[in-house]
Amino acid sequence: MKKIASFEVDHTKLEKGMYISRIDNDIITYDIRMVKPNTPPYLENAALHTIEHLFATFARNKYEKNIVYFGPMGCLTGFYLLTRNLEHKKAIKLVKDTMKFISEFEGEIPGASEIECGNYLLHDLNQAKIYTSFMCKVLENWNELKLDYNYKEVAK
Repeated sequence: MKKIASFEVDHTKLEKGMYISRIDNDIITYDIRMVKPNTPPYLENAALHTIEHLFATFARNKYEKNIVYFGPMGCLTGFYLLTRNLEHKKAIKLVKDTMKFISEFEGEIPGASEIECGNYLLHDLNQAKIYTSFMCKVLENWNELKLDYNYKEVAK
């Protein structure tokens, strides 16, 4: 079988950040990498689940028609965000704003009841806030150039 695009990325060179994973017509898949691949500790499932609930809710409330999907990577190093008709600059701002929102979130996690969620007890808001707080720092100066997996910043 042919390898899929995400397996073509050299994970030994991949750092934390936000990247364009692929473009399929009008859908852009962003790789939101919160952990350097193959470098534990990985994202804990309960915090990952909480980030998923909060990110999806915030993003869809802000850009309802532009958000196709948001969900975790099986390797526990980050998330995929799929957008439609959303400029890269706006996608970066959305991810930054959402990470900040989660890092400061207080209250009840949306969709975290037995009726709304298939694993409603698996949540960790405190750890989710720690992870997203760190990502706020990683993405602080992120821009469209850095969305390329092969972008390398030149030291001045």
